[in-house]
Amino acid sequence: MMEVKGTHPASEGGFTLIEVLIAFIIVALALGVVYRGMLDGVAAGHVATATREALSRARSHLDAIGHGMTPSAFTQSGEDGHHFHWRITMTPLEHRGGTVLYHVTVTESWPDAFTLSGQRAVTLSSLCSGPAEGTP
Repeated sequence: MMEVKGTHPASEGGFTLIEVLIAFIIVALALGVVYRGMLDGVAAGHVATATREALSRARSHLDAIGHGMTPSAFTQSGEDGHHFHWRITMTPLEHRGGTVLYHVTVTESWPDAFTLSGQRAVTLSSLCSGPAEGTP
């Protein structure tokens, strides 16, 4: 048999060091994107839960007006617990006879580190009628 000098097999079946490093970098970047997506999903879930809680609390305050709370022009605020703060504002819009139409605004706010202002808020508005002040 005759041996030919200087010939090597066409492929040795391995990767160079630079190819392996580039593959690791691509995998690391992909895992970073997946991890960030998971964190964003968890944060969105927390915001949705807090917003749902704030809406429930604001509806409760809005329902209390006219059922135990006499409509009149005022602004009140307080704390609901669990870092939720409420504010109710009633302003008269229209007077007719012995009845007044009030614009009611209920705002629930809570701290949120992911916003520039440091808090989020939900505001509900409604109209409510009540007796004019001074009428029985």
